[in-house]
Amino acid sequence: MSRKALGDIATARLSGDQLAANFSDLAPTLDRQGALLAAERCYYCYDAPCTTACPTGIDVPEFIRGIVSGNLKGAATEILSANILGGMCSRVCPTEVLCEGACVRNGAEEKPVEIGRLQRHATDWVYRDGVQLFERAPDTGKRVAIVGSGPAGLACAHALARQGHQVTLFEAREKTGGLNEYGIAAYKVPGFAQREVDWLLAIGGIEVHHGMALGRDLTLAELRNDYDAVFLGMGLAGVNALGAEGENFGGVRNAVDFIADLRQSQDLRALPIGRRVVVIGGGNTAIDAAVQSRKLGAERVTLVYRRGAESMSATAHEQEFAQSQGVHVMHWAQPRRVLGVSGVVSAVEFEHTRLDDAGKLVGSGETFTVEADTVLKAIGQLLVPTPLRNGKVDLLALTSKGRIAVDAEGATSLAGVWAGGDCVGGKLDLTVQAVEDGKRAAAAIDRALASA
Repeated sequence: MSRKALGDIATARLSGDQLAANFSDLAPTLDRQGALLAAERCYYCYDAPCTTACPTGIDVPEFIRGIVSGNLKGAATEILSANILGGMCSRVCPTEVLCEGACVRNGAEEKPVEIGRLQRHATDWVYRDGVQLFERAPDTGKRVAIVGSGPAGLACAHALARQGHQVTLFEAREKTGGLNEYGIAAYKVPGFAQREVDWLLAIGGIEVHHGMALGRDLTLAELRNDYDAVFLGMGLAGVNALGAEGENFGGVRNAVDFIADLRQSQDLRALPIGRRVVVIGGGNTAIDAAVQSRKLGAERVTLVYRRGAESMSATAHEQEFAQSQGVHVMHWAQPRRVLGVSGVVSAVEFEHTRLDDAGKLVGSGETFTVEADTVLKAIGQLLVPTPLRNGKVDLLALTSKGRIAVDAEGATSLAGVWAGGDCVGGKLDLTVQAVEDGKRAAAAIDRALASA
């Protein structure tokens, strides 16, 4: 696309030093002294609510005891036994609504124990030093295929490799990691995702094939025939459309693609960004896209959401952070049409919204426009079911929301096939929940293979 066609989009709005500072580690790890001070605030509760609030069930008081006693190996083992992606989760989990939100010290007059930062302190040395905490059991001769190398797939692969099974990971993209590599804001995980992947794969017994997509390069029938079990963890490849006039204008793109491009950029100075960016949506992707637009040098970033702040899936902490970074947040408005000149976006027309007497969201009829040279759509992703079909016939059952239907152990309606992560959905569309899905499915697969 030519520079002219991009409207007011340009590269190098900020210097290299400014960009490096903007995208530096958001919350650097605690040093030994800081970790001890933070750890000593823990009450070591019996039936700790922080542990109950963690989807992977990390024993928080136990790993904090390890920090206090100087047993970092014990602390890291406690964390990573429950959550093999504990390093990533220490950086990206919404701890304010999970473990720290449940902390008994979380009140109006005092802050909760900094569990997330303590978890990072307890695990960072593992990746830095390449310490392998787990051993692979003797080879069982069983082979498992895993589609997707995101958090669910990686968690499932590691757990099965520990049991001695041979695992083959099929990944559609060029790098391993899925959401952790392509979908999370760069300032949250600078330089970390691949270090964690390399450490996880070092256990052995896991072979990774990149550029292999289900439905294009391999089929479910082939996998079921060639392997003893199959796990589907391919995430959500589709993106919801605005359904608005002008959606295909130049300068309008999916926020997930923008974030992926940023994460893979070797030089942020070469990454184009507009002066006036509009982000549509209210989840973590919307927040990450908006904040990173500002950090790249956009002069005005407006995030617009159709309901109120309390309905946004992004946490209150994330919303506040976005505003602290200069993002202008507007609630109760929905896009009507994208305006443009010569096929390039120039503004977005929005309609004010409200709830009617039945509690249904409706338009008010009142409109306003926001100038824009870039529009980022972050209104949700969806499962692309084509690889799971034979013609028009579904190979396995889907839910009413268009996700893969599974039982409590992750088993699908198709014998020998399990699934987890975002392609299944559930209570939380978070990395930590995907890890738990992969871990739970791996345990079920291991039992099935042992009894076969």
